[in-house]
Amino acid sequence: MDLSTVLSRAQHGIDAPLVRVETHISNGLPAFNIVGLPATAVRESKERVRSAIINSHFDWPDRRLTINLAPADLPKDGGRFDLPIALGILAASGQLPVETLAGKEFIGELALSGALRPVAGTVSAAIAASGAQRSLVLPAPNAANASLVPGANVLPTTQLLELSAFLHGRHEISPAETPAASEGPDYPDLADVRGQPLGKRALEIAAAGGHNLLFSGPPGTGKTMLASRMPGILPPLQQCELLEILALRSAVDANLSPVACARRPFRAPHHSASARALVGGGNNPRPGEISLAHHGILFLDELPEFPRAVLEVLREPMESGQITVSRALQQITYPARFQLVAAMNPCPCGFDGDPEKACRCTPDQVQRYRQRLSGPLLGRIDLLVNLPRLPASLLTAKHRAEESSAAVRERVCAARATALSRAGTVNSRLDDHQIRQYCPLGAEDQSLLERAIDRLGMSVRAYHRVLRVARTIADLADCESIASPHLVEALGYRQLPRDEVAENGLV
Repeated sequence: MDLSTVLSRAQHGIDAPLVRVETHISNGLPAFNIVGLPATAVRESKERVRSAIINSHFDWPDRRLTINLAPADLPKDGGRFDLPIALGILAASGQLPVETLAGKEFIGELALSGALRPVAGTVSAAIAASGAQRSLVLPAPNAANASLVPGANVLPTTQLLELSAFLHGRHEISPAETPAASEGPDYPDLADVRGQPLGKRALEIAAAGGHNLLFSGPPGTGKTMLASRMPGILPPLQQCELLEILALRSAVDANLSPVACARRPFRAPHHSASARALVGGGNNPRPGEISLAHHGILFLDELPEFPRAVLEVLREPMESGQITVSRALQQITYPARFQLVAAMNPCPCGFDGDPEKACRCTPDQVQRYRQRLSGPLLGRIDLLVNLPRLPASLLTAKHRAEESSAAVRERVCAARATALSRAGTVNSRLDDHQIRQYCPLGAEDQSLLERAIDRLGMSVRAYHRVLRVARTIADLADCESIASPHLVEALGYRQLPRDEVAENGLV
């Protein structure tokens, strides 16, 4: 036979579209052509494949070879097609039985010796292959991740020669076993943070409702320390969440370990990061920080130090939970359901409003510093918390036991379970219809909220966010309906201390 077809998978974001590797061997001067919109790495595979076949003790056909990667309009990139190209040549030249290729998909990069090297995007390929009810043959280092996909039949191999023996029926390749579940990830404990009860309370509310959070305060008040404890009080990852995280991470890391993805993502880019670093991009678009923080935390320290244009790219994914990267040849949508936790100083020197240390900034400097954060961005943050300086007496006093992350996580999990059973989603994602259905207010509370809207100049978006936060506070208190204390506390997180809410005649 001079014609063969081998099934493989391309990488398109976190999707893995099917690619048919068609091989034709014809008479004529020796040549090796690859068509079907291959990138440079795919075109260079001809040299790797030739050396791998020869060094695996097969015969190289000195004839005209044509490889078609179908569909022709789908961009192909990386070394993932080395293995199916080599198998297609061996099958078309009669050195492999064609019928043994049926019901299987193949991906993998070949070394010159014929050894298989890991490739990116194997989790997405395993999901797609499982849905098509076909086995997936891939490099052994990728097997641990791919085997986590429910129903996937993953066949790991290390050498082209070993795989050939398996296809001839002379060698057995056992399906990869799912890695044993490890103990829960070790997160920093909230008990390490001394004082700051308001910050801890806001952290608990944010975790329970999936709300975005901004800490503001002088240097050294524990803003970063509190933010780093956020993953430890979030509920454990569900299986579907873990698979999405694995698919995203494996798209950029061919040597990813499943243990590394058992933790909630906590991405903390430096304030010099570009908009492309946050959103993602490149000629072959890769996910950025906001997608790599999917189902986890995106922590932006020194928030006003980020360029304003960089911060503005957060607005759309904060609402939609996804980001679309458009290029001339393709458009890729990545999930970006992250939770924003940010920290900032009140002014450039950091001591505006500090009772113990005078601020050295002029009013114009303070205004320019705060204007780096746009109103629409701040409007998408549910909890705005001012952290005071810790008193010296707290630092020198005998340490008292603080509440641990495990204790807080129990309340967070209970509140999230209540929200999920009620509306099927966390409170921060309630739409307008769900807010009207699950966040009803009494006459007095409605009047309170209306006065807050008028006197504090709140927008409709802020109005809805106050109701969502109040609903979370009520869930933490195990209350079926929102009461006045829940609403007043929620209003206090709109960058006004709760005593000021009372002073403005709102209660």
